[in-house]
Amino acid sequence: MNEKDFLRDGERFDDLQRNNYKIIQNPDKFCFGMDAVLLSHFTTLRKRDNVLDLGTGTGILPILLSAKTDAEHFDALEIQEESVDMAKRSVMFNHLEDRINIIHGDIKEASSIFDVASFDAITTNPPYMNNNHGLKNPDMPKAIARHEILCTFDDIARESSRLLKPHGRLYMVHRPFRLAEIINTLNKYRLETKRICLVYPFIDKEPNMVLIEAVKDGNPMVKFEPPIIVYEAPGRYTEQIMKIYGY
Repeated sequence: MNEKDFLRDGERFDDLQRNNYKIIQNPDKFCFGMDAVLLSHFTTLRKRDNVLDLGTGTGILPILLSAKTDAEHFDALEIQEESVDMAKRSVMFNHLEDRINIIHGDIKEASSIFDVASFDAITTNPPYMNNNHGLKNPDMPKAIARHEILCTFDDIARESSRLLKPHGRLYMVHRPFRLAEIINTLNKYRLETKRICLVYPFIDKEPNMVLIEAVKDGNPMVKFEPPIIVYEAPGRYTEQIMKIYGY
């Protein structure tokens, strides 16, 4: 089968610059952004790790992490059927069926879909905005990806705590303006914040992303990683970003 056999109307393949892997996306729906790439860079996985990606979209995180790490297996949960279908076809195209399993389901019910305390690590790139933040996109797939329409951060923290093994790790990307709320919610579910990395669009601007690692029942100590600066000038990535992207 060639590439065209895997695509539906409006879809395209994007090259991930890793292991010759490609991902199917529909630019009229929702395409992954830099936040997913930065999260895959920030996430630390071990050789025998069993990993869950909550809200996988079209499967970008498990596909990237399967290229970057030696983790044993990835389960990936997504509620939107169209995204599930694209993710499954991307997994097949890249011959990753033995390592990545895409599941259609609701994050709020994740602990009834998977065995409790069965994952070494969980990744998530959740919706950043709640009902008080900004205008919702009229296109529903984009709105679901960006706003807490189908699940809240509390849902994600609760289900992650149930599904992680003792001292399992949660990796996530979010917006800095919600950092205090995020840390409080993680603590509520026995997820101790251990590493924080702030991402700045330019060196002299406020951060617009935050990467977080939390550990279930971890000791209360947090480490701030060196910041990531995206642009050295308008339209020109820093060398740091170029290396993360693998250019």
